[in-house]
Amino acid sequence: MTAFIASFMFVVLAEMGDKTQLLAMAFATRYSAYKVLLAVFLATLINHGLAVAAGRFLTTIIPIDIISFVAALSFIIFGLWTIRGDKLEGEDKKESRFGPIVTVGIAFFLAEMGDKTQLATISLAVKYQSMINVLIGTTLGMVVADTIGIIIGIVMRKRIPEKIIKWVSAIVFVLFGLSGVYKVLSSRISIAYAWSILLFIGICTFYAGRCLAKSSGK
Repeated sequence: MTAFIASFMFVVLAEMGDKTQLLAMAFATRYSAYKVLLAVFLATLINHGLAVAAGRFLTTIIPIDIISFVAALSFIIFGLWTIRGDKLEGEDKKESRFGPIVTVGIAFFLAEMGDKTQLATISLAVKYQSMINVLIGTTLGMVVADTIGIIIGIVMRKRIPEKIIKWVSAIVFVLFGLSGVYKVLSSRISIAYAWSILLFIGICTFYAGRCLAKSSGK
């Protein structure tokens, strides 16, 4: 149950302001909301299924401590990625000879390849070692987040400050990552040394976040 809740929450947070959420907003202006959400669900189920399988495979060839450490660092990177934000690059303009569900589904699947929500799914699969719960949690999280995106895009427009959503999401990701780093380090080296490394990573993350915020005007 912990794997499901964590997977759901972190994908919802990761998807806020993400390119695929922006796609949901854009496609919802062209197609009916339920068709867009159905396409999101199917594309996410396949994409995250591959991500979960990849995470499970990694644990069979690489020591779990190394994978856990890298996974923890990746969450810090996801937090910084969230601050930077994503932009659409024409995915919502691409036409298809297929129906709206297939069109949106293909666009979502391709946009999600290498995206932070897919990478977060791999990290969650590594951390919790529960393929089904992680897959269900991340897929449901994606659908909920993109439902919010559609509501924002069609009904609420700009009433919810995007800046606040992004910063809250980023902070949660960074804290989760720092917690994972500390857990791995404290089991290998002295607690004092672990705290020193954690403090160094935290300071670097703070300054990197400030630089990204300034460069992106956020």
